[in-house]
Amino acid sequence: MITKLLRKKSPEDLVDEAYDEARLMHKHLTAFDLLAFGVGATIGSGIFALTGTAAAGQLEAAKDWFSTPLLNFIMGSALGREGAGPALVISFLIAAIACGFAALCYAELAAMIPVSGSAYTFAYASLGEVIAWIIGWDLLLEYAIGNIAVAISWSGNLTNFLHGFGIDLPRYLTTSFLEAKNNIPELWASAPRVFGIPFIINIPAFLITVFITAVVYVGIKESKNFANGMVLFKIIVILIVIAIGIFYVVPGNWTPFAPNGVSGVLKGVSAVFFAYIGFDAISTTAEECKNPQRDLPRGMLYSLIISTVLYVLVALVLTGMVHYSKLNTEAFLATAFRERGLNWVGGLIAFSALIATASVLLVFTIGQPRIWMSMSRDGLLPQKFSQVHPKFKTPGYATIMTGLLVGIPVLFLDANLVVDMCSIGTLFAFILVCGGVIILQERDKKAASDNNLSAPKFKTPYINGQFIVPALVIVGLVLFFKSPENIESTFPFDKGFSEWKHQIPLWAFILVAVYMAIQTFINRWSLIPVLGFLSCSYLLSTLGLVNWVRFLVWMIIGLAIYFLYGKSHSKLNK
Repeated sequence: MITKLLRKKSPEDLVDEAYDEARLMHKHLTAFDLLAFGVGATIGSGIFALTGTAAAGQLEAAKDWFSTPLLNFIMGSALGREGAGPALVISFLIAAIACGFAALCYAELAAMIPVSGSAYTFAYASLGEVIAWIIGWDLLLEYAIGNIAVAISWSGNLTNFLHGFGIDLPRYLTTSFLEAKNNIPELWASAPRVFGIPFIINIPAFLITVFITAVVYVGIKESKNFANGMVLFKIIVILIVIAIGIFYVVPGNWTPFAPNGVSGVLKGVSAVFFAYIGFDAISTTAEECKNPQRDLPRGMLYSLIISTVLYVLVALVLTGMVHYSKLNTEAFLATAFRERGLNWVGGLIAFSALIATASVLLVFTIGQPRIWMSMSRDGLLPQKFSQVHPKFKTPGYATIMTGLLVGIPVLFLDANLVVDMCSIGTLFAFILVCGGVIILQERDKKAASDNNLSAPKFKTPYINGQFIVPALVIVGLVLFFKSPENIESTFPFDKGFSEWKHQIPLWAFILVAVYMAIQTFINRWSLIPVLGFLSCSYLLSTLGLVNWVRFLVWMIIGLAIYFLYGKSHSKLNK
């Protein structure tokens, strides 16, 4: 039974099936296009929303654990999270290194298996069918809720941009139903009624979703041209912000550099890590690349490097212009320039935020239907999802379904209710990709080197982690438990189950870290995928038990679909 659930497809079979003549898609994407996709998907909230709150912290108390914002869960509690201050630049660098481990693993697998399924396909070759289904179902969740959150954010950016010109759209047409119900009582009371129910829907979020879906539907060439233009504009604006802002830097604002010490920096890492989400979406376009084995690794790694450089420079300039404690405000970047009389820069930033969020939405909308398509090809979903449009050469039906599954919820859902799940989904995917690389590296290395398809044009450098990983784990545990406060907060058994249950993910991480240290010592595993696995596992453990409960509910639904439909319809049964 277990063997059947963990049955695998070879990289060769996956490639042969994907590149069947009847399924061929237009190959328009070059290395530059992939780089634009990566930067377009990555740079969004990281600069225009996350930088300020990560530097200043978020210390507001929440009503309960279920209503706690995402950033309050990260390395903290319902009481909030300390800010990194100007040392946020170090947080960005550490997060980039952690993300780089996962990016290297993605790059190796993408070069080995240039198929549109991304982590789903990689897992099918390395971990087996049921694990592939789990990660595929996870990716569907990640992309869907990511798009919902981005579309809602785009609507807010549009409202702020128009407000700068004295144009104020009706609030009941630019706010999600549940957001008004939960957070805006005055709007809930004053909105027009239909059959006694407040008429409150987010029209701009719906319209941008429809527009982006249409662009993605008509072709990858049109999508890349649109993405390239948006990304170029976005980078130009960011460079203008850096070039002008540097003349308004007050060095005194960088003191103290790390107001909350190492703790603040590490909590900043957990926050800004999610500014890097997006580069993995590049791998879903593998079948539309002219040279995927060469260009996919370049696109992922170069986009990560460019994004990191821009993040660091913006963080330095921003914390130099304004004291970090004043950055926990909406539209903080535009406000910083307007306070210095540079209203035109503030307006340019506000417009750029529209472009930035639209580019993120575009890349994620490209990614999700290709996951549907790959799972359908393997028989795990109905064949309708794998149909390629005869003219546009895109997964047409899957693209339309993606638009509907995002467009309808954005009318009603509160962003705070959906954004929490995006982080856990992304990290889970990163962990399985890193684990897949470890397994594939251990499995028949000679066969991989002798086979042209299995031998990737990009390979993660091998560094023997036999002694390094155990040493890092031991040092980390000693430093962590050296503090009586950490011991007390990790094992709060005297406070009852309602308190210590939230530490369960952390305990799980400690056990995983010890296990990986032992296995690495025994098997001499490569350092980079192991560090990627551990760093993402740690960040995953900081998200809080509530997020895990929601994630497990989604997984249970997915496994029910697999056992009721996917398992029996799998192509491996034939």
